[in-house]
Amino acid sequence: MLFKRFAENPLVTTADVVPSMDGFEVIGAFNAGVAERDGEVLMLLRVAERPPQVEGFVSYPVMEAGAVNVHRLPLSDPAVDVRDPRVICHKGVVYLTSISHLRLARSRDGRSFTVDEAPTLLAEEPYEEFGIEDPRVTLIDGAYYINYSAIARTGITTVLRRTRDWRCFDRLGVVFPPDNKDVAVFPGMAGGLYWAFHRPCSGFGQLPRTWLASSPDLVNWGGHTCLLSPRPGMWDGLRIGCGSPPIRTEAGWLSLYHGADESQRYSMGGVLLDLSDPRRVVARSDEPLLAPEAPYETEGFFGGVCFACGHLLRADGSVWLYYGAADTVMAGAAAPLSGILASLGV
Repeated sequence: MLFKRFAENPLVTTADVVPSMDGFEVIGAFNAGVAERDGEVLMLLRVAERPPQVEGFVSYPVMEAGAVNVHRLPLSDPAVDVRDPRVICHKGVVYLTSISHLRLARSRDGRSFTVDEAPTLLAEEPYEEFGIEDPRVTLIDGAYYINYSAIARTGITTVLRRTRDWRCFDRLGVVFPPDNKDVAVFPGMAGGLYWAFHRPCSGFGQLPRTWLASSPDLVNWGGHTCLLSPRPGMWDGLRIGCGSPPIRTEAGWLSLYHGADESQRYSMGGVLLDLSDPRRVVARSDEPLLAPEAPYETEGFFGGVCFACGHLLRADGSVWLYYGAADTVMAGAAAPLSGILASLGV
């Protein structure tokens, strides 16, 4: 594997995070967006919390009227399906077993992090009733644009927020309607437009595909183009989705994206897009650049997962990739940018 894991891994664990609600258990601190400001590395974590359980029942949280309420279903009910630890299915309705918010972890060296005691962003709107997840952060003209997946019975939408100081956050609203996720905004324009990856829900039995959209203002998106499809039999044969926001290089836009194979093993690879027209694919990884092998990647809430939402491009030309491992903890790995491009034949 081209990426070399940090010796400090895992960088953030559930033990590092104080629950935001009495009686709740933090079961995941993962899939963080990443930014750098005033010499400080900011990791915007997805923190998943599970309510206390009662014997014979399964409990699940829902944000209602500005508060998180806990509901229960009897396990004796044959209509209750809990085979997937992430969700509960009951009479055609899907609920999450946990609810997520976003919380900052801070570091001066990018390896040793301290997690804030309080949430940074909480679910607030009806379209966020099951929580907010998997943020990406893009710096454009001095402002940090944060997009995340908002989960509700009405579907999975993408919400865009904006901040300059990491204290006040403007809500720019829903920018991709349901069902859509894995959105990442490019850190610059191409052809006079802003660009973003997104992954609509596939119909007609199709595998999930990564699409590209353009915008004049970062809020109104159109010009949708199907960009990447899963490649059966390969490391990204079952599903794909964007990772961190792309990196602008002289060779093109470099995107580090996740792919899952038929065994649900989530790995990270790369794709290079044309600098002036991102709709044109220049090269794509035949083999993963990072795959789940370490114990903290293979064992956890959902094992066998490396899933990145953020990176740092360092002064020495290395890429520090921050990724969620096994849907439980945060880890980091580094690779030379030149080596990533060389692996793509550049």
